[in-house]
Amino acid sequence: MDAIERKGRELEQAIARRIRQRRQELDWTLDRLSQATGLSKGYLSQIENCEKNPPISTLIKIAHGLGVDVMELIGGGTPPPENQKISLVTAGDRMPIFHMAAPPGSLYEAITHKKSDRLMDAYIVTVSHELPEKPLLHQGQELAYVLEGKQEFHYDGRTYPLGPGDCLYFDCDRPHMSRSISRRPARVLVVFCNPAGSP
Repeated sequence: MDAIERKGRELEQAIARRIRQRRQELDWTLDRLSQATGLSKGYLSQIENCEKNPPISTLIKIAHGLGVDVMELIGGGTPPPENQKISLVTAGDRMPIFHMAAPPGSLYEAITHKKSDRLMDAYIVTVSHELPEKPLLHQGQELAYVLEGKQEFHYDGRTYPLGPGDCLYFDCDRPHMSRSISRRPARVLVVFCNPAGSP
């Protein structure tokens, strides 16, 4: 296991602990968390026991179900100040997130984590040259704007070649996944709309 894989595994374990801890603080059963998130009790149990590695979109759903900021689950620590009207995330302030069920070589860098009442979660994503084992499928909508490199985007049985400046905006309830097809990995601005009823 290399350093990035080890860091990713440590993050997954920390996230699982934080989910269980927050659920227990609320005195919730897995059934109650299932009702709050729309995810099955079995799947939530697998996440808490580090048997499943949830994608970012699933973590957002769990965070909103638990009434916390998704960055509290990912990074721990204190939540951002409430009711601030503006937040600045400099290039050096980006929060790197490794793995999250993504193929090797993928990296998510959070760029909206300093605003507590945000309606969107945005990331600069370095896209792996490998496709994930399974396509993503979740609620909400997503925007993907290619900053550099080329990628191949698979959506509901169709393939879309994308280059710098190309933008996709799509419903996430259809199978979707992507991979870099240029020599250097593609970098993409990805924005998720937060689920209704966010804190």
